[in-house]
Amino acid sequence: MSSKQLIRFFEGMGDFSLFFLRVVRGVFSLKFSWNRTLEQMVFMGLNSLSITIVTAAFVGMSFAFQVVKEFVRFGAAGLVGGILALAVWRELAPMMTGAVVAGRVGAAISAELGTMKVTEQVDALKSLSQDVILYLVCPRVVSLTIMMPLLICVADVIGYCFGFVIAYFFGSINPSLFLNSTQNLAGSLDILGGIFKGVFFGFFISIISSYQGLKTHSGAKGVGKSTRRAVVSSLIIVFILNYFLSMVIFS
Repeated sequence: MSSKQLIRFFEGMGDFSLFFLRVVRGVFSLKFSWNRTLEQMVFMGLNSLSITIVTAAFVGMSFAFQVVKEFVRFGAAGLVGGILALAVWRELAPMMTGAVVAGRVGAAISAELGTMKVTEQVDALKSLSQDVILYLVCPRVVSLTIMMPLLICVADVIGYCFGFVIAYFFGSINPSLFLNSTQNLAGSLDILGGIFKGVFFGFFISIISSYQGLKTHSGAKGVGKSTRRAVVSSLIIVFILNYFLSMVIFS
């Protein structure tokens, strides 16, 4: 890495850190529009419900199919319910929901704000003495921070239930055995820990996507670049956060 690239890297990190602090201050000031926040909650939460359900259903079924096949072969069918619950509630539901939302909502935030930036709508808001952070960014950050844990709750239920269906029909596992295994191996921490991850996922996805959108330049081509950077950065941060949060919560 050349010296110019290194300087640009640290300049970018410093710029993002200042943006991050402004957003946090704006969120805790509670001066942003709650009507806009509710509109964003509908867009980010309710409109993401169908894709979350489909993703969770097939992830749960795929994992259950593999677990049932191997565990039945080794005579450990009584562990299937608990293993499925641990995998879905701790890791699969939070991480896959985070990835889906990063792709759908992160791209939408970046593209929308990027379009506003290149068409000078952001400059128009500044000329009207509007705080761009409070008006555009904070409602999106608060909305996704609230809705992400709720989407993970849905993914938990769907992934587990569809996994149970696969275990029952393909593994002929007794329902009471399946549920008893879940009760013995999994607990409330496994559910709450995965939901807690969603708070961090939603917060960082929305901030990163908003930052990339507001840094857009060079017209339509710049919007495409910002959207790509927002999605890639959001996916990477979801995987990184998932690892460290799992270490902290479940260790």
